[in-house]
Amino acid sequence: MIGWLEAVVLGLVQGLTEFLPISSSAHIRVVSALAGWQDPGAAFTAVIQLGTEAAVLIYFRKEIWEIISTWTRSLWNRELRNDWAARMGWYVIAGTLPIGVLGLLLKDQIETVFRDLRLVGTTLIVFGVILWVADRTARNKLTLEKHLSFTHAIVYGFAQALALIPGVSRSGGTITAGLLLDYRREDAAKYSFLLAIPAVLSSGLLEVSQIGESAAPDWGPTILATLISFLVGYAAVAWFLRYISQHRFTGFVVYRIALGFFVILAVTMGWIPAIG
Repeated sequence: MIGWLEAVVLGLVQGLTEFLPISSSAHIRVVSALAGWQDPGAAFTAVIQLGTEAAVLIYFRKEIWEIISTWTRSLWNRELRNDWAARMGWYVIAGTLPIGVLGLLLKDQIETVFRDLRLVGTTLIVFGVILWVADRTARNKLTLEKHLSFTHAIVYGFAQALALIPGVSRSGGTITAGLLLDYRREDAAKYSFLLAIPAVLSSGLLEVSQIGESAAPDWGPTILATLISFLVGYAAVAWFLRYISQHRFTGFVVYRIALGFFVILAVTMGWIPAIG
């Protein structure tokens, strides 16, 4: 059962962390454990992510409409098939396949073993280090319009699929892949957000469709958390894109590593349970 206070706190956490490379699902898991709340579960996380994804839809509404409309028209208009927006439609579809397939195959693990805080702490540290390496070695020169290909889209897609494990971070994984492929920080982040749209929407809607009448009392707090995540998430994505245009990811890396070690220490000392 999700309480109203819990909904407010977790909605804020989701909105603040979804677009930053620090893993929103890990933060929801850790904050719940520290507060003594029961693990809200992957289903709750998937549903409130609809709020932050709505923020992306509104923030990138012009680009999204151009991609959808051009891609659709290109299905029967050959002249449009080389247009950047039409190609981006196919790249998003291709990049979504890995997380779609692995999400279905690993559904039981996502709901159980992947939410072990020892694993969460470890992935926060490991993928924080990988992000630091990528940020330091990237040439930061490629753009989506000129250089994105099906091969790169698939690489991005598998990086996004790693985020099925809380602690990896959907944006962190895909941005890291983009940096390793030498994309500009802003372009890597933009494609990360666009790529997440089909995966997050389908995951959240699937969870909504599977919620039975026994979960009805949670609807109020869940909707509140989703609304809060939308409002905070819109501000967060706008700030993040401005920030990375002028700064490296070092601050996020330090935070990830510090949080990861704290989580592992907290579990080891018995302050919080590994599995909620």
